[in-house]
Parts: sequence; C-alpha cells; structure tokens
Amino acid sequence: MPDTPNPARPRLRVDDFDYRLPASAIAQVPAEPRDASRLLVLDRARSRPGRPAIRHRTFRDIGEELAAGDLLVVNDSRVIPARLAARRSTGGDAEVLALRPLDDGSGRWEGMVRPSRRISVGDVLELRSGDRVEVGERLGGGTRALRFFRDPMAVMAAAGEMPLPPYIRDRSAAPERYQTVYARPAGSAAAPTAGLHFTPELLARLKQRGIGRADVTLHVGLDTFRPLDGDFVDEHRIHTEWYEVPLGTRRATLRAQREGHRVVAVGTTSVRVLETAARRGAGSGWTELFITPPHDFRGVEALITNFHLPRSSLLLLVTAFLQAGMADASPYQARDTLLAAYQAALQSGYRFFSFGDAMLIL
Repeated sequence: MPDTPNPARPRLRVDDFDYRLPASAIAQVPAEPRDASRLLVLDRARSRPGRPAIRHRTFRDIGEELAAGDLLVVNDSRVIPARLAARRSTGGDAEVLALRPLDDGSGRWEGMVRPSRRISVGDVLELRSGDRVEVGERLGGGTRALRFFRDPMAVMAAAGEMPLPPYIRDRSAAPERYQTVYARPAGSAAAPTAGLHFTPELLARLKQRGIGRADVTLHVGLDTFRPLDGDFVDEHRIHTEWYEVPLGTRRATLRAQREGHRVVAVGTTSVRVLETAARRGAGSGWTELFITPPHDFRGVEALITNFHLPRSSLLLLVTAFLQAGMADASPYQARDTLLAAYQAALQSGYRFFSFGDAMLIL
C-alpha cells in the first residue's frame, strides 16, 4: 500500500489506486443462477479509515438490506455483438470492436481495430458474413473511424460476437448471460455488470416488498477497456457516453429522496447517469462526468457494484462514494477502507470483475 500523501499535495496519484489481484480471483464464468452470487455489504457510516464495516450475504437476499420505498435505478442498455472477426486484403487476420456511432452526422462509428498499425486509412476489412468495414482516420485514444456499407446493427447481428473483456478467457457462457434480464435499447460495448445478478423472480420479490425500480440508459463505451492515463488522476480524460433519463425516472428519484428513501444505483454507469441528471435534469445527451474523490453526490444514496479493476476510473468512483458516507474521511482514507474491504473479499473467496460477485454500499 502506498504511503498516504501529504495533505498539502491534494492531487491523487494513479499508482495509489492499484492493488494486487491473483488471477485465480477473476471470475471466468457467471454464477448459476444469477442471484446465487455472493454479496459483500459495506456500511459507510460504521466504517473507519482502513477498517470497513462489512457483512456477507448472498445476492438473492439483497431485499433484506433494503427498505420499502427505496428505489432501484438500473441501466437498461443492451450489449451489442460488437466484436467482429475480419480479414485484411493481404489475407492477414484482423479484428474490429465497434464502440459507438460518431456524433458528426456522417453515419460512421468509432471503434478499435487490430492490428491497428498495419491497417491504413481507407483499408477495407472483410467480415465472415461477407460484409465489409472501411477503416478511417485515427480519432485519439487508440480508436479509429469506421464506415459500414449497410446498417451497422444488421452487420453486427450477422457477424458479431459479444465483446467480453480480455480477462475472461472462458467463452463457454451463453451470450445472454452477458446481458441483464431487463436490457432493452441496444448500444453498449460492455455490460453494466452490477445488473447481471438480478433475475426476474428476484425483481418480482423486491417489488412485493415495496422496493421500486426505475430505468435509465447509458451506453457503455471505451473507458470500460481503458486504464487511467498519466501519473495523476486529474490527467485522465474520460470518453463521453450517450445517456437518457426519462422524465418519469427523474420524478421517481426526486420523490424517493423527498420522502426520505434511498435511491439505489445499480452499477457505476447508473451513478454517472443519476449524477448527470442531478445537475441537468431529465433528458438525453452525452455525459463526460468523471467522478473522483471528493465528489458531492446529489442523486445516489446507495450503490450496488462489482469488484473493479486496479487503476480504473470505476475504482475511483467507488472510492468517492465511500468517502461521501464516511464522516471527515480523506480520499486516501476512503481508498484504504475500500481496499481493505477488497482484501477481506479476497480472503473470503469472492470472485472479481464482470462475472464476479457484488458489493452493496450503504
């Protein structure tokens, strides 16, 4: 664990949000059934710097940690089969990862290609379906402009595979296990994984207990795959992602808060949407909100999340949320507390990352 910086130097170092994780702790397949995954409950108010107040549960029992009137807010974005095996005109193998439509009116997409250095502007890659993709200019951050010769969603439906993260080497799980059960509008390049633990039956039981549910949409993009840039946290520039907050969802969150209930964000993507909406109101658009400690949370009182990669923007967001609920804690004290909880999870055999177990932070 790095030494805590001098308070006179408030900039946060990326290296200070690293931790050691054995490869054996990275979940390769999802739990069956979905709600059989484990749940670590972290109580912010009872935690002290470096000493998290935790208890262990099974995810299907999460309703016992919530109360009637609480409101779950889920990200209903559906993952697109965005990984496309391709072949170059020279005969060599290539791969395309489609990320999102460009917002320049051109109809092109932003994506990543491999091997990028060997693919020039204007090269056309052929997919196994017979479709073609033209690779355009570099857009920064390792991405390229992509032009499809027919509807991109139809191309991906014909030739695409689920864009599982590179740390998942076992590809035996059915594609639908990388979707939430409530996924609707297609557009994400990665799953909002905190929602993978819910089953229709669990959602029905929570509704019977008086726990509400509202939907937002955030199409998960490039930053799921990217580590933090630079030596300091404030040097990282997060990519924009498209979001939508229906008016009904915004009203439901305000009503819950007004009546003294908790808005429970299901996943860090829902947090980004809710915190954006707390500043902009209902609607849709692009958000580049980068949540780092300290952060004034206005739209979220509790968080369901998975265990995140070292040196990631998601780890910073969770640290910020933890700090916001710990009286007078500094960012580094919140970090110490979160990583102590992670260590306790490792010692108890929790599984990490996308197909892993969950945390509930109250």
